[in-house]
Amino acid sequence: MSQITEQIYQSDIGDVLENSLNGIRPGPAECLRLLESDDVYLMGLVSGHLTKKQFGKKASFVNNIILNYTNVCITDCKFCAFYRSPGAEDSYTLTLDQIESRVKSAWELFKIRQVLIQGGHNPNLKIEYYEDAFKMIREKFPLVGVHGLSTSEIDMIARVEKSSTKEILSRLKDAGLQSIPGAGAEILVDSVKDIISPKKISSDDWIRIMDEAHSLGIPASATMMYGHVENNQNIVDHFFKIVKLQEKTKGFMAFIPWNFEPDNTLMQKEGIVENGSGGVQLLKMIAISRLVFDGLIPHIQSSWLTNGVGMAQLALQYGADDFGGTLIGEEVVSCTGARSTELTGKVIIDAIHQIGYQVEERDNFYNPVSLL
Repeated sequence: MSQITEQIYQSDIGDVLENSLNGIRPGPAECLRLLESDDVYLMGLVSGHLTKKQFGKKASFVNNIILNYTNVCITDCKFCAFYRSPGAEDSYTLTLDQIESRVKSAWELFKIRQVLIQGGHNPNLKIEYYEDAFKMIREKFPLVGVHGLSTSEIDMIARVEKSSTKEILSRLKDAGLQSIPGAGAEILVDSVKDIISPKKISSDDWIRIMDEAHSLGIPASATMMYGHVENNQNIVDHFFKIVKLQEKTKGFMAFIPWNFEPDNTLMQKEGIVENGSGGVQLLKMIAISRLVFDGLIPHIQSSWLTNGVGMAQLALQYGADDFGGTLIGEEVVSCTGARSTELTGKVIIDAIHQIGYQVEERDNFYNPVSLL
């Protein structure tokens, strides 16, 4: 602590970090100062200290698969290399038997505790498709949590069914949906969304659907995809829209900042974004996430998927406490050709042990399964 205190007094963000150590979270103006500061190491010292105070030298992960059930999508997001238009030669939608087969294999091989279900905005799928899949997973694999469907997918189902999103959420919960991933947020500023995903739901709709989910007792993750056309003020706005909702509902279990991978996307082809934002920016975003959400959203995830295992190890020392999931079967980020997007539990366990941390395997709700 004395090492931190000494450096804080010499830093242009020292007052913000000192407040953080005293339990006072940064407000929007302070958050902007953090984003504009280059003192990433000091932010990491403070956010790492706050994380260790809460979790000790321990990091969690979940054994899971990602089930990209369809790549058919009519939303045409410029940052996505995964989607295919309806009728495209290489488009697909998994059958119920195929879904069962994938979950069964993953349970038998890896003893997964979660299936993360995400796909395109497919106008040909009615709500019964999702209900049948969720019911089947919960009945046949009761230890496997169903973590699925972004707010924008829920909005798509509501439009197909000519129903309200709250009614769709209620039916999906009854069928076995247990929690919702944060996808579809990108940056919760419509001027940004108008450039990168103009056909996707608005920022207000993302917040509204999350609010509805929380009110029905469905917890969620929140995410931020940074490193494209946003500016620092947009990032601040995103953070504090989530802060405001979390203060109201307490429904977010985790926050996951991840950087945009431009390869093979329309945004790269059009010259909007040439390269990813890199490792230092990841560590800054992880550290600021912990400072902004300290005492509000318990878990910050390391974002190994877009940054690799080495950066995830560093992220655990910069404010993250959760490594994330094994994500066996992931197809969205892998379409950018970024890197291998699968890890076994053993690789994650070894990576966490390498930095001298204990490992906790967890379930869908961040409850411990075993200490490794």
